Amino acid sequence: MKLQNKNDISLIDYHSVESVKDIISNNREDISFVIGNGINRYYKNDNLSWESLLLELWNTFSKKEFQQNEIFSGISFTEFYDAIEIQNFHKSNFSSNLQKIVKEKMSPWEPDQKQNIIIDKIRELNAPILTTNFDDLIAKSSNLEFHKTEKKGFTDFYPWSCYHSDRNLENPTDGFGIWYPNGMVKYHRSIKLGLSQYMGNVERARKMIHSNYEEIAFTGKNQNNWIGQKTWLHILFNKSLFILGLGLEENEVFLRWLLIERAKYFQRFPERKKLGWYITTRNESDKNYNGKKFFLESVGIKVIEVENYDIQYKLIWN
Repeated sequence: MKLQNKNDISLIDYHSVESVKDIISNNREDISFVIGNGINRYYKNDNLSWESLLLELWNTFSKKEFQQNEIFSGISFTEFYDAIEIQNFHKSNFSSNLQKIVKEKMSPWEPDQKQNIIIDKIRELNAPILTTNFDDLIAKSSNLEFHKTEKKGFTDFYPWSCYHSDRNLENPTDGFGIWYPNGMVKYHRSIKLGLSQYMGNVERARKMIHSNYEEIAFTGKNQNNWIGQKTWLHILFNKSLFILGLGLEENEVFLRWLLIERAKYFQRFPERKKLGWYITTRNESDKNYNGKKFFLESVGIKVIEVENYDIQYKLIWN
């Protein structure tokens, strides 16, 4: 499946609905799903966008002469958030209070039950979900309960052993559950919006992924005694990934870094290698698409191009 001419989108050999269904079905015993905000935007367009939320926060906490009505190209959303914190660096507990405000703004959001066409199918597959969203719309839509795989060493800054499900899971890879790598609305201090906060995620994950911080080699992530075994990290290294509704732009530094670490791990232990797919509807005006596709394929994620969003969010789940 190759693009004959990068300037002619009509020449793309799109994947059919059935071919995508076959990928999911043929790998159902070893698949997990990474879901981004696309599922919310497709099914509930009136939810507050992240750009609108960040602009609202900026205009609330910056001086009048610095008011903005758009986020310019050249600065990522994460960097824009850090710019808000820099403006208010002298204020006591500002970062935590800002995260609390974000939680309060997200808490009233309600899901559209139509998205359950996706969630119900994944539950039928008994597969885990990693969502980059902080909100609990998926959990609300499916009446899922809150669980923890372990309480020892728990911190609300990094609730990585917490999940929503209709069942108790001994290990994250055991079955259907919703996991929150970027933080969850239940714990406002876990919500990661700034680049500096995501670097904290990277620091914590790196210490867990490597037995020694300075050690390049991995110790083996599918062993039951590694430190991340009860967290969502165990899914990342021990399941194939089907990525849906996620831009995966350059500002997704945490997830992109994890995909790099995952690829290095599989290079070291090729017998443990898992697959990966990224489903997308190609946007002709997206100048960064070819670079993103190159990155994904370099870390072992196959890019699946489909013709429209209905295929992504409805037709392949029927």
